[in-house]
Amino acid sequence: MALPLLAACQRGAVPMATTAPLTEARTAEIAPPTFSPRVQQLLAQMTLEEKIGQMTQLNISAINHTGTNGDVSLDSAKAAGLVRDFHIGSFINGEAVPAVQWLRYSAALQRIALRESRLHIPMIYGIDHMHGASYVGGTAIFPHNINLGASFNPALARQAARATILESADLGHHWVFAPVLDLGLNTYWPRFYETFGEDPLVAATLGTAFTVELQTNTEISPYKVAACGKHFLGYSDPRNGWDRTNALIPDQRLQEFFRPSFQSAIDSGLKSIMINSGEINGEPVHASKAILTDLLRRQMGFKGVAVTDWEDINRLVRVQKVAPNEKEATWMAIDAGVDMAMTPYTTSFCRIVKELVQEGRLTQARIDLSAGRILQMKDEIGLFENPMPRADRLSRIGDPALRAQAVAAARESMVLLKNERNALPLAPARVKRLLVVGPSADSRANLCGGWTLAWQGRPEDAYPKDVPTLLEALRREYPQAKIEMLPYRDATGKMLLPSISAAAKQADAVVLALGERPYTEGLGNTSDLTLPVDQQQLAQAAQASGKPTVLIVIGGRPNIIRSVAEGSSAIIWAGLPGYGGATALAEIISGKTNPSGKLPFTYPQFAGHITNYHHDNNENSLDLSDFGAGYESPGAKYKSSMLTEFGEGLSYTTYAYSGLALSDSVLTGPAAKLRATVRVANTGSRAGQEAVLWFLTDEIGRIARPVRMLKHFEKQAFAAGQSQQLTFDIDPLHDLSYPDGQGRPQLETGWYTLRVGSQMARFRYVALPVASATPAAGKATGAVRPASDQSRTVTAAASH
Repeated sequence: MALPLLAACQRGAVPMATTAPLTEARTAEIAPPTFSPRVQQLLAQMTLEEKIGQMTQLNISAINHTGTNGDVSLDSAKAAGLVRDFHIGSFINGEAVPAVQWLRYSAALQRIALRESRLHIPMIYGIDHMHGASYVGGTAIFPHNINLGASFNPALARQAARATILESADLGHHWVFAPVLDLGLNTYWPRFYETFGEDPLVAATLGTAFTVELQTNTEISPYKVAACGKHFLGYSDPRNGWDRTNALIPDQRLQEFFRPSFQSAIDSGLKSIMINSGEINGEPVHASKAILTDLLRRQMGFKGVAVTDWEDINRLVRVQKVAPNEKEATWMAIDAGVDMAMTPYTTSFCRIVKELVQEGRLTQARIDLSAGRILQMKDEIGLFENPMPRADRLSRIGDPALRAQAVAAARESMVLLKNERNALPLAPARVKRLLVVGPSADSRANLCGGWTLAWQGRPEDAYPKDVPTLLEALRREYPQAKIEMLPYRDATGKMLLPSISAAAKQADAVVLALGERPYTEGLGNTSDLTLPVDQQQLAQAAQASGKPTVLIVIGGRPNIIRSVAEGSSAIIWAGLPGYGGATALAEIISGKTNPSGKLPFTYPQFAGHITNYHHDNNENSLDLSDFGAGYESPGAKYKSSMLTEFGEGLSYTTYAYSGLALSDSVLTGPAAKLRATVRVANTGSRAGQEAVLWFLTDEIGRIARPVRMLKHFEKQAFAAGQSQQLTFDIDPLHDLSYPDGQGRPQLETGWYTLRVGSQMARFRYVALPVASATPAAGKATGAVRPASDQSRTVTAAASH
């Protein structure tokens, strides 16, 4: 019984610091909006109907000839009627068509908007450019976010944002519905690949890099573009893994894990957010004032535009059934904090909002607030001064330099998970015959996934022929070898496994290109992550030959590959690497490129078990010996439940970490700083890049702490034999604290463990007595809140 007491003494356990009650955080006033003189003047002149029109967003199908999403041709009469009669201020969507077609469409639509609007207010066009300008033909398609997360390189996120706007801003695409700031926690979720992975710091760092580049780039001048952070918040961890369903997330977990990526982007100037289509703890987020006003506006200080996702006000009635009709749903959503409704097919929103104002259920001031935010966003991106697209810089579209950057990003995003007996690289000089099989061997669509050319991707023959498939890339990489691809099914669908085995015996090695077809959102829902049976049989047939097999996993989420992993000589997780993916894969297989990616998520080994790297000890350290002799502890088997841990990835060279040193062993007070240094050396014979990941463990906390949390990372290039000293400056409030359920950081006296590579060091933090002065009116000031002199915890009012 001495151990708990010892732990308490080590932490200086005494009553927790006094904290403000929940009601204080929820009743704090939102600062009045600061609208520009132009916006203030417009609001003073606009009718109620005109303001509501600004809050309405319609799909392209409402204004084209066919009423379909892929028809980027304008029906001028439809568009003119909607702007004239309903004052619609925003349109969305489309599919990949040539730039000149977008140019004609955008110019005609904007001319109508300016002509039919009484006050000549330009419309703003929103579009899902998710990994490059993916809805414009001939552009550079970058790896999806999950791959960029694997690179641990924020520069690649900036490059993806830059390419996106260089190839689309001139076409009238003012509002890019990216980046996705959700966390990739539930690997069943069909939008997993749209995230930067499971870690809040990685999502915040890369998401903010994307946001800043998208919104501040001057190469597209005189234009500016608004980013849209998606999907606020908690969308990515549904209980059952299916899209747009319920998540069970305690307030403290929302604050610690899901808030940081959005907060970082907001602090960097994020102009808009899109709302989570699902529910949190049974409450649809589109109807949650606690999330959209109390958290987003009051706590996080967001001043931009909150837009619904697709038809989500109506979903409150049809699916979530928290409102009896569209009118009640509309009131709930606007009262919660919605600014713009992606209706996206009808104008009933315009009529209903007007009725709600006339009935006194919504005030004119509430409508002015949302309309003002939308007009302010238009003003800030210069839409009033430069509403029309331009045709004199179309040479930027398809720029080889941008395509080269997409290939470079793909190279850094590949993760070598296994390389038994140095099976890779396969040097071209020693390869005479290579067998390539699998559903992704000759597929461009599989490399790109959803949100490429169209929402769910397109058929194979729609992809640019100058984008190589893996088969084509390998033939280029091995010009002297016979690169053979065999079908593994006949015309009737029968598996041709004997012919695969026979061909594998004749080859020097076999490349198994497995994985998934494109999907996103609900059409990608799955109840089983296991690699399809036919692909397992294909892999096993090739492995039975005894020849080295290179297993390549291509797709938007980690398939369970346990049945074929052991028999594979090498495994590469390729994710969704985009147009440059095949080139990057071929170069890694040949050795031209040294892989440097590390997994931004924990790769599960079992379909029914998902545990993220930042789990708490309760998930892997239960000691069943407490129940008596003979009981086995499952904690010892935790590692075996994960195929590969977060942050792991192999290279063709080796790195050694040594000499971890701390500038002090004790930190006293939140203003103290601690510098950690470590030496990293490339001990191999070839150059490479290493992502250096620094993890901290809060050894004991009043709220169960993660076994480790990533607190700093950087990627550096190393020549063969080169070593570098790298540093991490630890700031107690930023790096040692964690939030309570209201977002106030808790900074506790106690021991912390720092890990980087193979190195580990411990230090102690000691909290200082807190000043007795109370901030005026209980408002957040950034100062430490009052507490008893002996408190073990410092509770700060300001969020971080």
